[in-house]
Amino acid sequence: MKVRDVIRMVERDGWYYIRTRGSHRQYKHPVKRGRVTIPGHPRDEMKPSTLSSILNQAQLK
Repeated sequence: MKVRDVIRMVERDGWYYIRTRGSHRQYKHPVKRGRVTIPGHPRDEMKPSTLSSILNQAQLK
């Protein structure tokens, strides 16, 4: 899965962009606790283990 697809999925769930540090984007949710960090450039492929970790952080899994 591409990084841009993960960003779309997280934003559709209500997460909003806070900041970028290098190629890492951070998102926050108005209700859910914590932050989600999505590494990489939008055109890059994401490793399955990284995708799984992001989905767990965003409580989408």
